[in-house]
Amino acid sequence: MKIIINVLLLLATTYTFCQNTLSGIVIDNQTQEPIIYATIYLADLEKGTATDENGKFSFSAIPAGTHKLVVSYVGYETFSIPVEVPNQNNLSIALRPTAIEMEEVIISTPFHKLQSENVMKVEQKKVTELKTNGAITLADGIKDIPGVASVTTGLGIGKPVIRGLSSNRVLVYTQGVRLENQQFGGEHGLGLNDAGVESVEVIKGPASLLYGSDAIGGVLYLNPEKFAQPNTVAADFNGNYFSNTQGYSTNAGYKSSGEHFKFLFRGSLTEHADYNTDEYRVTNSRFREQDFKAGIGYQSTQLKTELRYNVNHSKLGLPEEIGIQSTNKAPMLPYQDLTNHILSSKSTVYFENSRLDLNLGLIYNDRKEFEEEHHHDDHDDDHEDEDPHEEEHDEHEMEAPSLHMKLKTFNYDAKYHLPKLGKFETIVGLQGMHQTNSNYGEEELIPDATTNDIGILATSHIHLKALDIQLGARYDNRNIDVNNQFSKDFNSFNGALGFKTNLFKRVTARLNFASGFRAPNLAELTSDGVHHGSNRYEIGNANLNNEQNFQTDLALEFKNEHIEIFANGFYNAISDYIYLAPDGTVIEDTPVYHYVQENANLYGGEFGFHLHPHPLDWLHFESSFETVTGKQDNGDYLPLIPANSLNNTVRIEFANTTQQNNSPSFHIKNNYAFIKLQSTFKQNNISDFETATDGYNLLSVGFGATLTLRNNNEIDFSISGTNLTNTTYINHLSRLKSDGIYNMGRNFSFGLSYRI
Repeated sequence: MKIIINVLLLLATTYTFCQNTLSGIVIDNQTQEPIIYATIYLADLEKGTATDENGKFSFSAIPAGTHKLVVSYVGYETFSIPVEVPNQNNLSIALRPTAIEMEEVIISTPFHKLQSENVMKVEQKKVTELKTNGAITLADGIKDIPGVASVTTGLGIGKPVIRGLSSNRVLVYTQGVRLENQQFGGEHGLGLNDAGVESVEVIKGPASLLYGSDAIGGVLYLNPEKFAQPNTVAADFNGNYFSNTQGYSTNAGYKSSGEHFKFLFRGSLTEHADYNTDEYRVTNSRFREQDFKAGIGYQSTQLKTELRYNVNHSKLGLPEEIGIQSTNKAPMLPYQDLTNHILSSKSTVYFENSRLDLNLGLIYNDRKEFEEEHHHDDHDDDHEDEDPHEEEHDEHEMEAPSLHMKLKTFNYDAKYHLPKLGKFETIVGLQGMHQTNSNYGEEELIPDATTNDIGILATSHIHLKALDIQLGARYDNRNIDVNNQFSKDFNSFNGALGFKTNLFKRVTARLNFASGFRAPNLAELTSDGVHHGSNRYEIGNANLNNEQNFQTDLALEFKNEHIEIFANGFYNAISDYIYLAPDGTVIEDTPVYHYVQENANLYGGEFGFHLHPHPLDWLHFESSFETVTGKQDNGDYLPLIPANSLNNTVRIEFANTTQQNNSPSFHIKNNYAFIKLQSTFKQNNISDFETATDGYNLLSVGFGATLTLRNNNEIDFSISGTNLTNTTYINHLSRLKSDGIYNMGRNFSFGLSYRI
């Protein structure tokens, strides 16, 4: 990787550019007064600054070309404008007051625009917001995003579901590269920690044009924390305590940036005991997670490059039945022992009016699973606060795991942004992956195999006076070689077309058409054995075809100074949908399931509004409803479809005011409080081998604030309570529902963050 950086540095020095500057002033468009400490951000350069006491800002060493400039400040509408360097300078930017939240630049789409400018509908949430709402893990937090749910195995294991599709139908990107960690398994979680993740973006619907195979259901894109601004140093410590599990999560980070070089690192530790319900603790839902992230970057006029590394090690208990009631945190048998290594390189070389983006990734997933042994079955379930397995834990770790797989992946993503031609912005790209799977355990769930992907794409954004158009096409080839026994090739050509326009003065419409595909995974092609996590004998089918889909997506938005209303509807037709079906026979006392194919359709949407009545801009009322239905052409319902849900939130925010405390040593800002009612309805539309689930209501409250100390250090604190009524319920996407095991009961979260 050092060689790659040196090559890029050498390449960049072969071009001669002037040391361009960009400066300007930011003012209030009503009072014409300068706005102090407004954030100024050059999106494609990932370079930012703030206005001074006169509202002025300045950048140096800016490459020639067109760059997206984004200006934001709390209480004002986010402003975005393309600037041509060096032709434009000494800008005067007027911001309009608004109660609408500040917009962020969307990174998961290739043109790096604000969501209000995007042709595709993309949801974005800050991780800090998810945590202040009481989320315990990243997989738990993403459920707050409209259209997103999570398939869970207890508390520690969760995987994303986007509009009813999950597993290998949803891609996860982290540090700018594709995450590969055996997504085919229902009990295989993300393997990622939220420490050092700044925000989450969700593309709902087929994103094969941008990401290739396996993005048929959408993309979960995790944005890592930014480096410090030039010539600054920052450090922070964060801690959270959770009453239900008597657990905690802590992390600490440090980052420093000079004029050209920058670095950061962050370490975290998380531990939880078995989660509690109104009636019992869920035995062996405990888990422990360690995470370390580091990054180094270099930026000059011609080149921007960064290298990031993340290692995540977790031990996750696998709940099976209600037994020992304990608050110990060391997982018992059975449990997973997982280690994920992610090494990524993200570079941009700037030419005159064009640029080349190159992302490279090395992902190493080491998965071990230790199973329950027969002599451990006859323990005393009524024994309190003892864990007979705990004394034998080290002994079991010396034994060979029953399942041990190593998945090694190298992926690459190169995109060239052509010079802007009139109203056309165009990108051409090349993406690919080389992957090997190897087995080392006593059992073999999927065989040794090698997978190679390659895809080429082209996409354009066309800016017309009253209409924005985005279109593109892509061709992919995937080859899967299974232990030199057989080799399969899968090919697909896909396209996308989208429109954004203002139907009326305050009504924005987005209409998108997109096709996507997914090649069968190794489990679907080659399984021949008992899948213990699902209690099924699974038999693969080497003759499976690509899944191919076509989705239509319509999004309408209305905004004024008092209210925002949105309505998103979709229809997703999937040809050759792959699923498991029983054949009525039994092998090894386990029912036999075959992988088969049938056409399927999913449809539904998200609808809601956000009321912020002027002049009571501190008062927010938000309501949203989401629904999805999935059916095969034969009339059967698809499995793992989330139940319909309705969310109502009342939120109070005083982000625009500063309350002076009697003590001169600190003052309080960014006060907030909320109360939320989540109503989940019955799910009776189930597949043949699912059970129905009842509806339930969950009540949550929370509050928090930021304390700014005399030395400008800041302390954030938050307190939230979820499921305050201690309702006993089972979520339809819980893998423990077949055993009648409840989801988590009442929980109080206490968070503290100290920033230097």
